[in-house]
Amino acid sequence: MIRVALTGGIGTGKSYCLAKFAELGAPTVNADSLARQAVAPGTGGFEQVVSRFGTTILRADGSLDRKALASLVFTDVDARRALEAIVHPVVYRAIERWFEGLARSGHGAGIADIPLLFETGREHDFDAVVVTTCPPAVQKARVMKRDSVPLADAESRIASQMPLEEKVTRADHVIDTSGTFEETDRQVREIWTSLSRGGSPQR
Repeated sequence: MIRVALTGGIGTGKSYCLAKFAELGAPTVNADSLARQAVAPGTGGFEQVVSRFGTTILRADGSLDRKALASLVFTDVDARRALEAIVHPVVYRAIERWFEGLARSGHGAGIADIPLLFETGREHDFDAVVVTTCPPAVQKARVMKRDSVPLADAESRIASQMPLEEKVTRADHVIDTSGTFEETDRQVREIWTSLSRGGSPQR
C-alpha cells in the first residue's frame, strides 16, 4: 500500500485538506489527535510532561492546559524539544500500527496528517509527501484568527517550524490553499486520484 504523509506549515489548511481527502474515501489519521492521546491524564506521556514542565501547565481539573503549554513551547526552544522527545515517539508508533492495520484490511493507500514531518526527519518513512501551502500574509492571518493570538505570537509559531518554501521543494505533491475552497478541493481530488491509482514515487 502507499503510505502518504500530509504536512505543511501551521495555518496552511492541512486539516481542511485532510477532511476533503476523507470525503473522497481516503483512510486518514491525524498526528495531532494522536499527540493529545499520548499525553492524556493517566498515560506515561502525561506523567512525563508534568514532571518536565510542572503543575502550572495543568487546569483545575488536572488535565493539561494546552494553551499554556503551547505558549511555553513556542517561545522556548529547549522546552519544545523536550515536549517533542516525549510525544513524537509515541505518535509515530501509533501511525505505524495504523498503517499496518490498513495493509491487513487491503487498503491501497492511507494518509497521515503530520505537521512536523520534516522537522522530525521522518519523511522517508512514507511513499509520498503532500504539502499544503499559502502566502505568508495569509498564513499569519489564519494563525491569528484560529488561535486568537497577536501578530508577534503568530510569527513566533510560524518561525518555530521549517520554512514553508523548503517544505514545498521537498514535496511530491503541493496543494496551494490560498484560492477558493473549490480550487483547493480540485487539487485534493487530483492528488487523491493519482495516489489511489499508485501514481506516487517510492522513497
